[in-house]
Amino acid sequence: MRGGKRESIYPVILSKKRNKSMQKFRVKNARDLGTQFTKNDYKMVGQDGAYSIPLNGGTLWFFGDTLIGTRDPKLSLWYLDNRAVGAADMSGKGTIEHMINNTGLILKEKTGENGLNEFQYILDDEGGLKNLIPLHPNEDHDEIRIWCQHGIALGKIVYLSFVKVRMLEEPNGVLPVAFEILGSGFARGSTENWEFERLKYNGSDLWWDNTQPRFASAMYRVDDWIYCCGVIQDEKQTQQCYMARVKADKIEDLSQYSYLSSTKPEWDSDLKNAIPLFTGMPNELSISYNNYLECYLAVHSVGLTGIKVGRTAPNPWGPWSEPVDLWKVSTKHEKPRPYPKMIYAGKEHAELAKDNGRTIYMTYIEFEEYFPHLIEITLDRIK
Repeated sequence: MRGGKRESIYPVILSKKRNKSMQKFRVKNARDLGTQFTKNDYKMVGQDGAYSIPLNGGTLWFFGDTLIGTRDPKLSLWYLDNRAVGAADMSGKGTIEHMINNTGLILKEKTGENGLNEFQYILDDEGGLKNLIPLHPNEDHDEIRIWCQHGIALGKIVYLSFVKVRMLEEPNGVLPVAFEILGSGFARGSTENWEFERLKYNGSDLWWDNTQPRFASAMYRVDDWIYCCGVIQDEKQTQQCYMARVKADKIEDLSQYSYLSSTKPEWDSDLKNAIPLFTGMPNELSISYNNYLECYLAVHSVGLTGIKVGRTAPNPWGPWSEPVDLWKVSTKHEKPRPYPKMIYAGKEHAELAKDNGRTIYMTYIEFEEYFPHLIEITLDRIK
């Protein structure tokens, strides 16, 4: 599968369309469209992640831990008999019948204005939800998980980015789960059968290890280049976003990746020389070109606070603006959570935008709610 020209499903953004400066904007209005994908035939208790990847005739949505079973809405999903669920696979525990590390669905809707209702989950041969990137036989399901990141479709071939994590037996803080990230990589699959295989480089399926940015939490194509964003925390515990790029027909060859090393811009094959795009975001984010703003738009959370922000830039590599508040999540629970507020996974789904990008749609996850929560945001340019 190496080499050869592939056609991207993403619109190829031509360099002549790029604006020369950052576009200032504000939120004109916003609308809460609620949790999505809750009405399904699979006894879904919840799922997180919610990355979206445009395909011919629809969009692939890629999720992380997916829980099947039932739940008591008055009780925390993440505590059993007043104890945190901890590291082990939740399958067969309490009211949870099955936990699947990652799953996917195909969405047919072209805009999010009425919520997301026309979808079909990707199923296995037995009619259950398909684990898109399964564990290997030597990976303990009580210890290792494969969680979703972003991806890209090149014709009928789909590349899914993932992080491999090790669950920690005892939470190391006040949250009910704890884990360490071992690294990240890509899996390759086909829209014809949705079978995915982790790609190896120099014998490892982790192309970037736990000391390096976790490429690719955002992927997008400009001309012949695919740009990938990866996040890691520095020694001062500041989250930093880095950028890699690769020619589309070399996506499976790690030696062909280079990393932003200067704002000129300059690119270096040595990741040690990379510089960050911006700081302060969690691992999950989105970056896309917005036609209304005539520039690139990044959307991400601010920690676990529930604040969602946007930044703009004239080029994929920047310079990026300071964040502008898009939405602040307000949560209500019948019974107080036994852990602090945990709201994460903020990202835009650019393929759902309407009015040429003036109205955008973003999702986030509230850990107890545990379904993608959709927000509609209408922007105003500031001259």
